[in-house]
Amino acid sequence: MIPPSNVVLLLLLPVAAAQTIPGSCSGYGPLPLPLLVGLVAADAMVSLLIVLVVFMCASPRDRPTEDCKVYINMPGRG
Repeated sequence: MIPPSNVVLLLLLPVAAAQTIPGSCSGYGPLPLPLLVGLVAADAMVSLLIVLVVFMCASPRDRPTEDCKVYINMPGRG
């Protein structure tokens, strides 16, 4: 269920949208192609860096092997 405070915000959204001036975002024009390619390439490189860091942190490290045997019904041995 949606909390009441979020419902109020959703109901006020059309009111806030009506207050904006039409065309207030115009004047910027399209991005030049080299800038757009650079932004996409930078985003891909940062995403790849994040994936590599997460993979390196999540991968199992070389830990000294311990006795991994599971002793069932043998008190005092695990």
